[in-house]
Amino acid sequence: MKAGSWVSRRRLNPPRVTWLALVSLLCGLLTSSQAKVFSRCELAKELHRVGLDGFRGYELADWVCLAYFTSGFNTAAVDHKADGSTNNGLFQINSRKWCRNLSLDSLNLCKMYCSDLLIPDLKNAVVCVMKIVSGPKGLGYWEAWRHHCQGKDLRDWVDGCEM
Repeated sequence: MKAGSWVSRRRLNPPRVTWLALVSLLCGLLTSSQAKVFSRCELAKELHRVGLDGFRGYELADWVCLAYFTSGFNTAAVDHKADGSTNNGLFQINSRKWCRNLSLDSLNLCKMYCSDLLIPDLKNAVVCVMKIVSGPKGLGYWEAWRHHCQGKDLRDWVDGCEM
């Protein structure tokens, strides 16, 4: 066999890593094409509609503040952590405990794929976030809420928004 023919065949059959990178890129493009970045009032209205206002004693402004400081109101936000987990969606829900990532074993306490948290329809994100907030830490589960929202006057987050 000629050395040149081996090289040609190798180029036509890329290594598995290249295919995985390509699939990851395509998945990212598909997810980003479904992304929605809410405006402040648009999100407040949607979170009010799905029943988060007053849930477990947290006002609508708490939820809007949390969403801003975790994802910038972006439903497709994904933050890759050093431990291999990801924080996903509007509320940056972690794959280690709450949702299932294809590449990582998790407890999957919300019983859904992490990709279900990345779409503009907030149904899955709200179901999962309600489960998290029902735990002993409440919104304190999120460091962003503790640092930026807890104990602060949050009226500006919903001021001027019509429900």
